[in-house]
Amino acid sequence: MTAREHAVAASKVFDGIELHDDAAVLIRGDRVTGLVSRSEAPTGVPLHDLPEGAWLAPGFIDIQVNGGGDVLFNETPTPDGIRSIVAAHRRFGTTSLLPTLISDTPEKMAAAIAAVETVLAAEPGVLGIHLEGPFLSAEKAGVHNLSAIRKPTAADLDMITKRRSGVTLLTLAPECVPLDMISELVAAGVRVALGHSMATYEQTAAAMARGLTGFTHLFNAMRPLDAREGGPIAAALESAAAWYGLIVDGVHVAPAMLGLALRGAGHPILVTDAMPPVGGKRPRFVLGGETIQIRDRCCRRSDGKLAGAFLDMASAVRNCVRLLQVPLPTALRLASAHPAEFLGVAGWLGRIAPGYRADMVAFDGSSIEVLETWVAGKRGRDA
Repeated sequence: MTAREHAVAASKVFDGIELHDDAAVLIRGDRVTGLVSRSEAPTGVPLHDLPEGAWLAPGFIDIQVNGGGDVLFNETPTPDGIRSIVAAHRRFGTTSLLPTLISDTPEKMAAAIAAVETVLAAEPGVLGIHLEGPFLSAEKAGVHNLSAIRKPTAADLDMITKRRSGVTLLTLAPECVPLDMISELVAAGVRVALGHSMATYEQTAAAMARGLTGFTHLFNAMRPLDAREGGPIAAALESAAAWYGLIVDGVHVAPAMLGLALRGAGHPILVTDAMPPVGGKRPRFVLGGETIQIRDRCCRRSDGKLAGAFLDMASAVRNCVRLLQVPLPTALRLASAHPAEFLGVAGWLGRIAPGYRADMVAFDGSSIEVLETWVAGKRGRDA
């Protein structure tokens, strides 16, 4: 059967590098085949014309999604749970993501990994899994369950490094694991990130020398910058090999600190750290036996501590532009090209170019409100 051909035209098409006026994206099956001016779109090929003033850009890629659509991955580590989370975030322009498991038992980790393995072949919106813990610092646990935080075992390492489809991202505190373990993880193809850590600058540098490249929600739940101890933040900001997630919701990190990160030598990535209420209907959920409630557009425990975020990727892009005065094309790259590069999928995701998968988001150029999405060439409800 011949793959279906169609085209999508917009007032502005950002291909991940350049901005094109009044252009059309040509698609065959799940791939982009060309980018031409609207007037050059081939006749006889169905053309979907977006409203005047709309932008078309590479779909957003979120590497840290704890939940959405009233589903928490830790509580529902199943294929159906993952599908619900993916559907919730797609409304906000996220066309692919990593379901993220917060520190939990070995049995829950195995179930989450198995669920992701099951959906990978049929659900293009899932790129793999993010295991945020459990090999973390109890001192910087945040809302992670202290009883779940532990030292890694040989069985843990075997489970995490087992050959499988998709991306595996592991967040750990490097001071809490043997350095050789980081080398083994990286050799097995696992992306390793620092998070929930009290690592010193020297400990961070040593972990980076072993292949650690990521920093999970930079500034949050890690040793702060200090005049005599730069810690992980200084190490990340000075290294061109570093990729650091930023929660741009106006609450987790002060705009001045976010601006500092954007000027660093490393590569910023927009993340949501999203919880179940994103794309859902309920203002509260339970995490580790604690009730978390939405207050002032934040997810907070009863003691006021932040517990993930009530943030979607379109809002993160919008906040970059409005809070930080970042040019819109730059903000779009932080939500697409940068995470694609970090995950090692930049050869087929994160751009609108021939040969790339047709993952795209259309949004109003003024409000940055999402109009439609395409995943693997399929639009909205058809995907």
